Amino acid sequence: MSRLAWLLLACLAGLARAAEPDVRVQTRLVPEAAIMTGATVSLEVDLLVDTWFTAPPELPVLQLPGAVVSPPGGEAQHLNQRIDGKAFFGLRYTYQITPSTAQRFTIPALTFRVHPGQASAAQTVQSQPLSFEAKGLAGDSGEQRLVAQAVEVSQSIERSHTPLRAGDSITRHLHIVARGGQAMLIPPPTFAEVKGLKRYVLTPSVTPLSDGRGGTLGGQREDSVSYVARSAGHYQLPAIEVQWWDAASGEQRRASVPAVDVEAGEGAYQAPFSLNEDLRALGQGARVSIASHGLWLVLLLLLVGGLAWAGRAWGVQGWQWLRRWQARRHQAWLDSPGYAWRQARKQCASEPARLDAMYLWLRRTTGRRTLSSSEHPQNGQSEAALLAFLQVFYAAGRAERPCADTRRGLLQSLRKRVEADKAAPRGKHALKSLNR
Repeated sequence: MSRLAWLLLACLAGLARAAEPDVRVQTRLVPEAAIMTGATVSLEVDLLVDTWFTAPPELPVLQLPGAVVSPPGGEAQHLNQRIDGKAFFGLRYTYQITPSTAQRFTIPALTFRVHPGQASAAQTVQSQPLSFEAKGLAGDSGEQRLVAQAVEVSQSIERSHTPLRAGDSITRHLHIVARGGQAMLIPPPTFAEVKGLKRYVLTPSVTPLSDGRGGTLGGQREDSVSYVARSAGHYQLPAIEVQWWDAASGEQRRASVPAVDVEAGEGAYQAPFSLNEDLRALGQGARVSIASHGLWLVLLLLLVGGLAWAGRAWGVQGWQWLRRWQARRHQAWLDSPGYAWRQARKQCASEPARLDAMYLWLRRTTGRRTLSSSEHPQNGQSEAALLAFLQVFYAAGRAERPCADTRRGLLQSLRKRVEADKAAPRGKHALKSLNR
């Protein structure tokens, strides 16, 4: 019985091993022949499974002394192959290797971690070692050079106005494509200064040349420069040449674009329509020109207005304080003996005559609230004057009342007597005289 159990376990283990997906790796160098220093060789890695991928493969880091290695990008080329009659699905990744020294390079075995479908765990596969040789260029001085399979240079011209006039600009666009070369090794073109033209060099764009399937075919560079014509005349933008080396033969080659002739004419800018005529048609008249002093005046007014706007809070507070001060002055005037005297003169001249304002003036002038003789000075001059004044108005048996002028004269006499009879000032809390 135990032998049968062991036999069943062995069969199950064999079936489990048979059920594991098949994973393979293939590597190659493109091109396989020797290359020149500065050229680019591609290490293509094909990861194949007979099921599917449940997660992206994990790629190792490749480092080669004496060469610049660019790892694969985020995209991979999809593959469908049949190996030994079995269908495989795969992903192709590419390492870009650019040697900087002439020597033989050996790419060690690389370990890849793959996640195939229907697998019990992630699987690892290892590639075969590869090697290639990099040859030095003739007259190599150690500086970086553009090595490529082919280089194309093209240009385009863009004018701000046709025909070109003084003050207009012309933009020269240059496009360099290096197949089989590194974009970072494409040398920047030289945009020469041209007498009579103002030069403005724009920011370049350096990008890899994509094959549309996740890989790269080389590099490309786009440069632009703008020239502004300072005056009318004939100008020439010189030809531009790019030096590069053939990756197969190592020979030096050149790619260039021709010179560009520029003709700038006289004349300032003219609008395609008349502004004056349009303004007259709108009933606005001709354009208005503002002289320099008028502009300074406008700026000064704006500055004053800005300061006034900024200090409006202070202005409101000041205005409120002024209003309160005026109200206090007015109330002080209403409470003064002078105001009471003015009212007394008006009432004395009115018909019939009134004396309430006269009593108010007398109280504000002397500080006494009654006409008792005990509140008057000892000589009694003001009291006698007041009694004489009242007798004129209210004496018994008087048939006729005095006229307005007579009443005003009597009131004026009363004022003189009272002011002459004013008592000396005393303290606010002083005691009154005991003899009074």
